[in-house]
Amino acid sequence: MNPLSRRNAIKTIVLTTGALATSGALAQPAATPPEVFKLPALGFDYDALEPHIDAETMKIHHDKHHAAYVAKLNAAVAKEPSLATKTVEELVTHLDTAPENAAVDIRNHGGGHFNHTLFWQHLKKGTGGPQGDLLKALEQNFGSFAKWQEQFGDSAMKVFGSGWTWLVLRKGRLVIENLPNQDSPLSTGGQPLLGIDVWEHA
Repeated sequence: MNPLSRRNAIKTIVLTTGALATSGALAQPAATPPEVFKLPALGFDYDALEPHIDAETMKIHHDKHHAAYVAKLNAAVAKEPSLATKTVEELVTHLDTAPENAAVDIRNHGGGHFNHTLFWQHLKKGTGGPQGDLLKALEQNFGSFAKWQEQFGDSAMKVFGSGWTWLVLRKGRLVIENLPNQDSPLSTGGQPLLGIDVWEHA
């Protein structure tokens, strides 16, 4: 299958994303070294998003890229045992207080693990879009759901290289933010609700 263009990939994710989570807390397995963190199940078949995203892309993205973030995060935690009792959300949220020898790995690999765990939960075909309080909040902050979709997609197209475009709850308002690499809004006091993974090779 021909690889998706960057624009088509972004458009597909914006249009096919299901209901958004309003809580960023992610369940983590018990802190038992050496695998404090584990790769979560994808939650659907690799080909579930075809023809929008092909099975091979999903398998590589989940089984190789996300798995690498988890493995490298576990390696960082093994060097700093005091971190083993914390969830990945706690590690990324309190990045500014992380031990110096682990901060970069938490930012890169902890961020990659958290971001992708959230990402898989929001990929779904055939949904009717947001409803209830979320729809009202999008309309209040962006004018309409359609206007939010347009702004969200346009913002993702401006990401240089690899990074994320996020819908973030920040200080009681919904905002769109772009962040590089595997940075997370959690680290600056925001609550990420939905992210588009903008990868350089697309």
